[in-house]
Amino acid sequence: MHVHKVSASAHPSPPAAPPRAPHCRQPRPGASQQATGCPAVRGPPPCSATARQQGAPSGMASHSGSELRVLEVDPMLQSHAEHLRYRFQQYQNTRGSIERHAGSLLNFARGAKDYGIHTTDELTVYREWAPAAQAAQLIGDFNGWKPLDMSLGDNGVWFIELPHGPGGAPAIPHGALVKVRLRLPGGEWVDRIPAWIKWAVVPQGEMGAKYVGVHWAPAEAHAWVHPRPPRPATLRIYEAHVGMSSEERAVASYTYFKDSVLPHIHASGYNAIQLMAVQEHAYYGSFGYHVTNPFAASSRSGTPEELKALIDAAHGLGIVVLLDVVHSHISSNCEDGLAGFDFGQGPDENYFLQGDRGYHKEWDSRLFNYAGYEALRYLLSNLHYWIQDMGFDGFRFDGVTSMLYHHHGIGIGFTGNYSEYFSPSTNIDALVYLMLANDMVHELLPSAITIAEDVSGAPTLCRPVGEGGVGFDYRLAMGEPDFWVRTVKQVADEDWSMTGMASALCDRRYSEATVGYVESHDQALVGDQTLAFQLMGTEMYTSMSARQHPLPPRIERGIALHKLIRLITMCLGGESYLNFMGNEFGHPDWIDFPREGNGWSYEHCRRLWSLLQSDDLLYPALGRWDAACMALDQKGGFIASRHQWVTLADDARQVLVAERGPYLFVFNWSPSTSYQGLEVPAPRPGKYRPVLDSDAREFGGQGRVDGATEHFSQPRAPQVHGRDQALMVMVPARCVAVYECVDG
Repeated sequence: MHVHKVSASAHPSPPAAPPRAPHCRQPRPGASQQATGCPAVRGPPPCSATARQQGAPSGMASHSGSELRVLEVDPMLQSHAEHLRYRFQQYQNTRGSIERHAGSLLNFARGAKDYGIHTTDELTVYREWAPAAQAAQLIGDFNGWKPLDMSLGDNGVWFIELPHGPGGAPAIPHGALVKVRLRLPGGEWVDRIPAWIKWAVVPQGEMGAKYVGVHWAPAEAHAWVHPRPPRPATLRIYEAHVGMSSEERAVASYTYFKDSVLPHIHASGYNAIQLMAVQEHAYYGSFGYHVTNPFAASSRSGTPEELKALIDAAHGLGIVVLLDVVHSHISSNCEDGLAGFDFGQGPDENYFLQGDRGYHKEWDSRLFNYAGYEALRYLLSNLHYWIQDMGFDGFRFDGVTSMLYHHHGIGIGFTGNYSEYFSPSTNIDALVYLMLANDMVHELLPSAITIAEDVSGAPTLCRPVGEGGVGFDYRLAMGEPDFWVRTVKQVADEDWSMTGMASALCDRRYSEATVGYVESHDQALVGDQTLAFQLMGTEMYTSMSARQHPLPPRIERGIALHKLIRLITMCLGGESYLNFMGNEFGHPDWIDFPREGNGWSYEHCRRLWSLLQSDDLLYPALGRWDAACMALDQKGGFIASRHQWVTLADDARQVLVAERGPYLFVFNWSPSTSYQGLEVPAPRPGKYRPVLDSDAREFGGQGRVDGATEHFSQPRAPQVHGRDQALMVMVPARCVAVYECVDG
């Protein structure tokens, strides 16, 4: 998701800075230094400390001196130093207040251990923060839905203590259906699902039934088997949606994903999974972005224990698991979700803001009160819970652009001018929350990974909090998919610019790590098209036979460009890489969730894995290519390498040559011209061998490049981009070959 709307800061507006010229970010030829991974973390649970790849946890203690280090890292920030100092001071003030009242940030974020329903040796206790309620009652099937009056404690917390029954049986057993009944200021009674509920279901056999909370406390909880894997040096992320992960026209389960999809992800070479739509959402068609119950694992796909088993199995394969967490807004569905705790009360007694500031008119969703003490506790505790209790290894934060600005990015065409990022439109409350969130997550689990979905290009987002940054580890390169859509749809093949391509893929701040990608779930939603479908259209349904010689022109073109586009994005587009489920083998269909407009059909809400398993089709060739690219990174670590250098961008011949890590990439984008004896710059003297070739027959090519040929560099003059060596290589039209120096 991209953008949201309105949320005013409880802090005064930060100082505005004078406008500056747009910031032009140039590619940098980094030194040949490669990141390394981290030691294993035993768990989960508990979470034990390890070194953090991007630096030490970025709390208050890591900042010293009178100046913020981000001002040194990016000189363009100097004109906005006052704004950044103000932001950091608000963070310090908020964190200091939390530590004075709760002892530490981690203690503050353990709300899931205190709120909601818990069983001790003698009692079952239920606590709920609802200061605006005039009365509260616990109801459930554990006593025939007879209301039990709750007492009002300190700070607006309602509670009830129920002694165990005969034989020590808990008063509220595991699996009991529960709700809280609240009396509003006007005297009306309403039933709500507890805010901290860990599971919520629709009662079976009841037509049109609403969700109901389930007390989740199994006698035999999942026993963790595998330790958390080390943090990968390069994230190769497989974005996935469990519910649509099977070929059946139905909602798939956590168990199905564990048994059937997880082995494919592992075999394909991905080392991270980003799970979407895990937090409970009453409307399936929202793709999981209209969350109703933030602590509850979506019951459509199974139980919390089955989700834990999936994560545990992924850890056993060396795969880290990230949660696509939604803290930028929440569903306005009052009967099924957290929004039901808003009775119109003021911000001090509310999780949400009021009026236009607290409502997203385009999405019909509510906006959090990030300055509220209990809202902060709730959101930080939510992150703590998903890591500590459920075993996740980090988060992709959805809708960060919406959080950063009061205008939420709506109707704003960000140009890169730094005044767009530092102005009275900046949402300081939300930024302080994100700084606290990143601090807390990395203090809890130093190897944790946090990724920001931000389309604005906000600077400092991925610098440590102690430097004055926001603390994310990575940001998504959201301009890259847009670049490829424009290029494929609007530019004739013979007009593709190599300099334009290199500029688009290298245009990022090299002081902040980026996740590059060609397409995510966003590009596959109904109304849009996958890259494969953009390239090959409806011929994908009739002309993908691997036994055709020659291939139909549109299919041949599409297969070739699909391979090149994905590899050059891995090569130049970031320090990590993301792919959406099925796109690795060119899945033809768009995504359309069951809804009234399509007759509640699941036809396009599934993955056609059988296409990948038929050797008579070309889909397996694309899958093998993607796996070979992942294996190349596994071997040489090129995606995360700091050594990135475009040594040739020849628009006339449509040849692009780049170095990344230990490899030399030679791309020929010409639709018709193959080059025999093409001279390309080489990084150093020596003997070179091809290690990957998109024209190989196993990848759907014609096999024109001899993989056994050895290439010896020769001196060249004059030097080009500092390279005084060259290779003579053969590269067919619309192909790429990757070379490695084997004795240099």
